[in-house]
Amino acid sequence: MSGQQTAGSDPYFPANGDSRFRVHRYELALDYRPGPNRLAGTARLSAIAGRAALTEFHLNLAEFKIGRVLVNGRAPQYTHRGGRLRIRPTKPLPAGAAFTVEVHWSGNPKPVRSPWGGLGWEELTDGALVASQPVGAPSWYPCNDRPADKATYQISVNTPSPYTVVASGRLLTRTTKASTTTWVYEQSAPTPSYLVGLSIGMYQTVLLGDPGLGGVPQSAHVPAYLLPQFSRDFARQPAMMQLFEELFGPYPFGEYAVVVTDEELDVPVEAQGLSTFGANHVDGVRGSERLVAHELAHQWFGNSVTIADWRHIWLNEGFAKYAEWLWSEHSGGRTAQQLAGSAYRLLASQPQDLRLADPGRKLMFDDRLYQRGGLAVHAIRCALGDAAFFRMLRDWLTVHRHGVVTTVGFTTHVARYTSESLDDLVSAWLYHPALPPLPAGQSKPAKTGFRPTKGGPAGRGRASA
Repeated sequence: MSGQQTAGSDPYFPANGDSRFRVHRYELALDYRPGPNRLAGTARLSAIAGRAALTEFHLNLAEFKIGRVLVNGRAPQYTHRGGRLRIRPTKPLPAGAAFTVEVHWSGNPKPVRSPWGGLGWEELTDGALVASQPVGAPSWYPCNDRPADKATYQISVNTPSPYTVVASGRLLTRTTKASTTTWVYEQSAPTPSYLVGLSIGMYQTVLLGDPGLGGVPQSAHVPAYLLPQFSRDFARQPAMMQLFEELFGPYPFGEYAVVVTDEELDVPVEAQGLSTFGANHVDGVRGSERLVAHELAHQWFGNSVTIADWRHIWLNEGFAKYAEWLWSEHSGGRTAQQLAGSAYRLLASQPQDLRLADPGRKLMFDDRLYQRGGLAVHAIRCALGDAAFFRMLRDWLTVHRHGVVTTVGFTTHVARYTSESLDDLVSAWLYHPALPPLPAGQSKPAKTGFRPTKGGPAGRGRASA
């Protein structure tokens, strides 16, 4: 397979993903034994060929033992080296044709190597979790590993009965036979491979708040000894959900779950409808509440509205950072303007070599991207004014719900909400490394309770992954 054929996958990770086809559904059946850290799985992918016939294609999968591969029920030729499963069907797949791929694999899952250390499947002291951003998904299942290729999922996990399994999506069934239990989850919303979450551990499950009619069910899976602290640290998450729904639009998925592992994590990690925190993020005094807001905001920014490739990561992290500031000013903490000032002073003391709209792989998780991304959003808010800004934001999330976006698409969208040119402001914040002047003009918290038909709010107004 030539490099030229796969060059369109992702400029930061050209070895990941194959842009010549797309997957619209994954059905994963997994059997996991925590003691020996043994995983056996079967994946059935329903896919569609692109504009050209496929004589061969590839999936990403770490170094497991391959038991069988089928394409449309027939055994193809395949090779599996360097994290790539290269498949040559018995006859070319016509352009635009639907086809299925079935892969059986087994082995001891472990994180895949990356510039940021191991990513993906992580064996814990008693259980496992998945934290795949950006390229860790192949550590546990075969996938077309690029953010723009979003698919629905059914995930079945069979594991010893004492363990709780939490996965992205809605729990369909939980069936116990002898000493094992099979958990089946369905994620009906289009999901990129890096956002498929999974956690296996000894957890107690609790509900957060009462969603009421039409509300979002929110659950938590927490080690029992941490429940007293957790109940305080996450007590305001339902209020965050309400605020973000009013500012951003309806929550884009059917449910939201959080998992607290019984180990420390450097940062929390978002997945589709699911966020994972470490025990170190639970202290009983809301010391990590901004991260609770950050991960929840990713359900809109990054998960529902997904970047086309990793050059545009600021569209995920800048808005999640700004959501922290919106929650702070709404809940009686520092205003977005005050938090912008703090971020600005921090950035002013650091090197000016980050280009927000295309930071390069080396800097894509640099804390400066998060801070500058939040400042860029704040600058746009100040330039538009709150009524236009929140209308713009809500429209952006509505139009592109469950879709794929780029920076150019966003700036084109923003321009529709003002009669004045924002080209200089956008260029300064997104495309030039030098730090522009601190944005000013917003001093009142954004108020909730606005109606979309009124066109905006009633009033004025590695960091976490």
